[in-house]
Amino acid sequence: MEFSVKSGSPEKQRSACIVVGVFEPRRLSGTAEQLDEISEGYISNLLRKGDLEGKSGQMLLLHHVPNILSERVLLVGCGKERELDERQYRQIITKTINTLNETGSMEAVCFLSELHVKGRDIYWKVRQAVEAAQDGLYSFDSLKTRKAEPRRPLRKIIFNVPTRRELPIGERAVTHALAISEGITTCKNVANMPPNICNPAYLAEQAKILENDYDNVTTTIVNEKEMEELGMGSYLAVGRGSVNESLMSIIKYDGGADDAKPLVLVGKGLTFDSGGISLKPGAGMDEMKYDMGGAAGVLGAMHALAELQLPINVIGVLAGCENMPSSNAYRPGDILTTMSGQTVEVLNTDAEGRLVLCDALTYVERFNPDAVIDVATLTGACVVALGAHATGLLSSHNPLAHELLNASEQSGDRAWRLPLWDDYQDQLESPFADFTNLGGKEAGTITAACFLSKFTKKYNWAHLDIAGTAWRSGKNKGSTGRPVSMLTQFLLNRSGQEQGE
Repeated sequence: MEFSVKSGSPEKQRSACIVVGVFEPRRLSGTAEQLDEISEGYISNLLRKGDLEGKSGQMLLLHHVPNILSERVLLVGCGKERELDERQYRQIITKTINTLNETGSMEAVCFLSELHVKGRDIYWKVRQAVEAAQDGLYSFDSLKTRKAEPRRPLRKIIFNVPTRRELPIGERAVTHALAISEGITTCKNVANMPPNICNPAYLAEQAKILENDYDNVTTTIVNEKEMEELGMGSYLAVGRGSVNESLMSIIKYDGGADDAKPLVLVGKGLTFDSGGISLKPGAGMDEMKYDMGGAAGVLGAMHALAELQLPINVIGVLAGCENMPSSNAYRPGDILTTMSGQTVEVLNTDAEGRLVLCDALTYVERFNPDAVIDVATLTGACVVALGAHATGLLSSHNPLAHELLNASEQSGDRAWRLPLWDDYQDQLESPFADFTNLGGKEAGTITAACFLSKFTKKYNWAHLDIAGTAWRSGKNKGSTGRPVSMLTQFLLNRSGQEQGE
């Protein structure tokens, strides 16, 4: 799909389709009014007859509108004008793109980017429109023998901006959106891949692809032998029951000064999580291929970063592993020695993500990081607390937490901060080791973060629990591509390129 921006009057557009908004009740947007005037009331007459009320998501495709150069006009219901918010705007764009894809229009000029969304500028509206369009057009069919193709798919869409002065801002928004969408697609493709294909070695291969595609990206792989030499006993224990070797992929992006401290992103990469000896219930276990959603998100963010060529240094870590039951698997009751030297009593082998992450978080100390953010489908408790709408955010560093929350609001990839008080640390006490890997039923998301915090004392750190946001279940099952948008926005902000200037 090709995206661009232009500034022009609707009556001068010669295109396969022109897209304009209609508000409730049957109120034409400014652009639609212009078209109505040129067509001598053709559009308003149709609305008076009840063809379109203007409710959010309603669509009416018109052919050969009098005096209009475009072949088609698509009227899009936008709801009540004063109630048009960010969520509704994205939904309208997604439905518009899907409708256009079914009409046979191979190109379109869209004026929905001129709609007023409270508190949002043209940069945000164009970028969100492109991201929503790409998200709506995504499908994972690489393993299907028969692929469904639209009869004449939409190939080009132009978003209109009010004035020529705003063209550079719109162009910057398109550039950012396309890079972020590439990262999101990478995340989705890897996460949706079945676990018999996507194992730790496959994650390492994807990391190597970035090295091959970008001159300032280098990738190194840490194997089990090296992990053993490093003393990563916790990480190694989790993968012991699997025939697939645990591999940690280190992706280094050099875009900033040589002496600038890097930002580090660490992704949990459990390519399949059976629960181990503490076996999960069978229903829905197929979705445990998504337990590498954190690693997929980090890989996607690194792809977007490399595409944008931001002037900062960033290291992405994919902590690849598989948690399987076998005669060699680790057990409840085992006591593990982590890379940090701290010991952990295993109460449940299904609380494995934190055991992999803790050693990865100790490993990244060597990079002298400016900040570390780990991303993980860590706890079912986070799904209970926040559902599928918000990523859980916990941090020991208030400024970093605020940066991430700000990035989440800017990108529309929302997060919500939970407390990380010392009061919760008591739930991890063990009579036999330094602490346990499970804090009980209460505050599961918080106690999991408390566990990780024990390994992050030497740098500023934040934890993103994406258990509820990384994938969808049910009929439309699949990766959401989150939190690539939030992480890339955070990196844009850090590099001073967050605005369309």
